[in-house]
Amino acid sequence: MRGVQKGSDHRRNRQIRVPEVRLIGAEGEQHGVIQTRDAQRMAEEAGLDLVEVQPTARPPVCKIMDWGKFKYMEAKRSRGQATKKTASSMKEMRVRPAIDTHDLGYRMDQGRKFLEAGHKVQVVCIFRGRQMRHPEHGYAVMRTVAETLADTSKVESPAKMMGRRMTMMLSPGAAKPGVNKPAPSTPRPAARPTAAPRPAPTADAAPSPDAAPAAKPAPETPAAETPSAKPAPGPAPTDGAKSNS
Repeated sequence: MRGVQKGSDHRRNRQIRVPEVRLIGAEGEQHGVIQTRDAQRMAEEAGLDLVEVQPTARPPVCKIMDWGKFKYMEAKRSRGQATKKTASSMKEMRVRPAIDTHDLGYRMDQGRKFLEAGHKVQVVCIFRGRQMRHPEHGYAVMRTVAETLADTSKVESPAKMMGRRMTMMLSPGAAKPGVNKPAPSTPRPAARPTAAPRPAPTADAAPSPDAAPAAKPAPETPAAETPSAKPAPGPAPTDGAKSNS
């Protein structure tokens, strides 16, 4: 049996001091709960190691395996995880407030490659001299970058001014196909034309045969004659007028 090595996360061989273990063979076969000394003897006969793989179980689970190969696979797995963490690091893309259109397009192409590879991209706009008086130019450049790369990224931190630098953080994560797209509008059926109202009949129009006959006008009642007023009698003649006559 191989010598005991210290400084490992897994107990193995003579480090296992419990009286019984649940044993798994080198080919994955189940041996059940057996005495620890019997498990160690079986591992020694196979030229392999007895490794404790589940120490919290009762009894602990041990497996007969090649310890050197097991450590190699663990190290390889750890390197793969470290590579994935390094792959998701942050990249920087520098622009200027008065950047040329061709230059901006080239830098956005580089930023797109970083995003598609899984990197975060920090867009940095540096102001110099009199450019500090017009921060709106930098915001316009940031807006163009965010809109152009919207299919492969999302804005994690919006543009903000810090001294002479304006920064914006983009992270990979484009919207899924079909998301945030307006739903197609269903055409509504055309409204039926409404019938035009019939014109009102005029006085000269002939009455229709189905129309009810108009009521005859009532005969006029002659007005009652009033007696004419008689002229009022004049004043009676006086005695002087009689003598003169």
